[in-house]
Amino acid sequence: MAFELPDLPYSHDALAASGMSRETLEFHHDIHHKAYVDNGNKLIAGTEWEGKPVEEIVKGTYQKGAVAQNGIFNNASQHWNHCRFWEWMSPKPVAIPGALEKALTESFGSVDKFKEEFSAAGAGQFGSGWAWLVKDGGALKVTKTENGVNPLCFGQTALLGVDVWEHSYYIDFRNKRPAYLTNFLDKLVNWEKVASAL
Repeated sequence: MAFELPDLPYSHDALAASGMSRETLEFHHDIHHKAYVDNGNKLIAGTEWEGKPVEEIVKGTYQKGAVAQNGIFNNASQHWNHCRFWEWMSPKPVAIPGALEKALTESFGSVDKFKEEFSAAGAGQFGSGWAWLVKDGGALKVTKTENGVNPLCFGQTALLGVDVWEHSYYIDFRNKRPAYLTNFLDKLVNWEKVASAL
């Protein structure tokens, strides 16, 4: 089961009016994500991981407590992360479904408090990484991870993730990561997709 670069679920310029330009998607999807796919396929060829589902590869190659992860993990996890990242965004505004709003309010006090915590996690991630809304057991939590590490590594369900590597926002927001995160939450998230994973 070789890695394959998925098509974007919308055109390259579909998110431009909401703050993510065609140029960003061309670089991020067509170059960066494609590199994870190509490099991952080269690295797993002829290994025990060849033909395995990407989730199994991520869990099997993650090294708990390692300062740096191995190449297979890095490319497999970033492929997994990005496949979901494209789906977590929508070209049209999507209202937060009632069940998700209730769950966020119960877990964080309000939707606004959730957004504050999520944005703080993303802004506070030193260097490259991701911020996540996860389901951990029965609880909703906000987490952050370095580089390509994702909730699969910890037995959590990823409900929403945002890429805070510079290539995800630098063209449109330069070094203003907090502004990128606010824009992501207020204008880009496909909340129906998030709710479907509850």
